[in-house]
Amino acid sequence: MRFFLSFLALLILAGFSSLVLREKNFSIDSPVPKVFESASFSQLVSNLWFPKEQKNLEDLELSLTSKSALLLDYDTGEVIFSKNPKERLPVASTVKIMTALSALESGKLSDVYTVSRRATEVGENTMYLTVGEKLTLEELLYGLMLVSGNDAAVTIAEGIAGSEEKFVQLMNAKVAELGLSDTKFINATGLDEDDLLQYSTAYDLSVIARYVWENYPQIREITSTYHKFIEANDFHKSFDLYNDTNLLTTYPGVKGIKPGFTWEAGLCLVTYSENGGKRLLAVVLGSDDRRGEMTKLLDYGFGTFGIKVEHPGLDL
Repeated sequence: MRFFLSFLALLILAGFSSLVLREKNFSIDSPVPKVFESASFSQLVSNLWFPKEQKNLEDLELSLTSKSALLLDYDTGEVIFSKNPKERLPVASTVKIMTALSALESGKLSDVYTVSRRATEVGENTMYLTVGEKLTLEELLYGLMLVSGNDAAVTIAEGIAGSEEKFVQLMNAKVAELGLSDTKFINATGLDEDDLLQYSTAYDLSVIARYVWENYPQIREITSTYHKFIEANDFHKSFDLYNDTNLLTTYPGVKGIKPGFTWEAGLCLVTYSENGGKRLLAVVLGSDDRRGEMTKLLDYGFGTFGIKVEHPGLDL
C-alpha cells in the first residue's frame, strides 16, 4: 500500500512539472513582434497590438505634405499607407491622449480636483477655468479633449499626482509598459518648452490611441461628442464646449480622437473612423493641411476595401 501511494505521488508530481514547463514555453512563444524582443513580456501584456513592421508604403497618387503619416487597419494592425512612421517629432496636443489615458488609469470619473493658479496661467488653449473651482475628472476630460484645454490638463495632473512633473512620470511609465521606445513626454499639455525635448512618432501615437480607445469607452464617448454643456453648480461656473476635432461632423464615420498644433509641431491629427464594417486609425504629423490630408488618407483607406464614402460637405 505504501509503495502504491508513493508511486501515485510521483505520477502527480511529474504531471505538475510537465504542466509548469508547458506554461513557461507558452509565455516564451507569446506573439510579441520581433521589434519588441528587447522589452520584457511583462511590459507588453497590456498591449499585444502593434502596427505591422513595414517600410514606407507610399502611393504616388497620395501625396502628403505631412512630415509623417500612418494609416492602419484598426483591427489587424496592417499598414495601408505610411510615411516616415517612426520619425521622432513634436506632436503638440496629441500628447493629451496619453494625459487622458494616465488620468483614467489613476483616477475615477467622479474624483474632484481643485483648479490651481498655475493651471489657469499655463496659456494657449483653455476651457477658462478659474482658481479655486472644483471639477470632476469627467468634466475636466471634456475640457481636455474637446477644446484641448491646457488648464484642464494641468488640473488633472496636479489632482492625480500632486504636481505635473510627477504626473508626467506616470505618462512615461505607461509608454514603457506599452513597449514603445520613441516617445518622451515632458508635460501634460503638449506645449513646446525651451531646451526640453518632447516627441513621439506616428507609430507610437497609433498604439497609444488604439489602447485608450479599446480599453476606455469613456474616451470614445467624450471624443465623439460635438457639443458639451456643463451646468454651473456650487463648485464651478458653467462651461459651453465645442469639439475642435477635424472631420468629426463632416466626414461620415469619424468618431475622434485628437488634433494638435504648435509652431514647432505644425498641424497634427489622430483620427478613428469606421465605415462599411471596416475600422481605420490614422495619424498625420507636421502637416500643412491636416483636414485635407486626413480626408485623403481615409478615402484611400476605405477605398482599398471597396468602400466609397460620400462627404459632400467637404467637397464644396
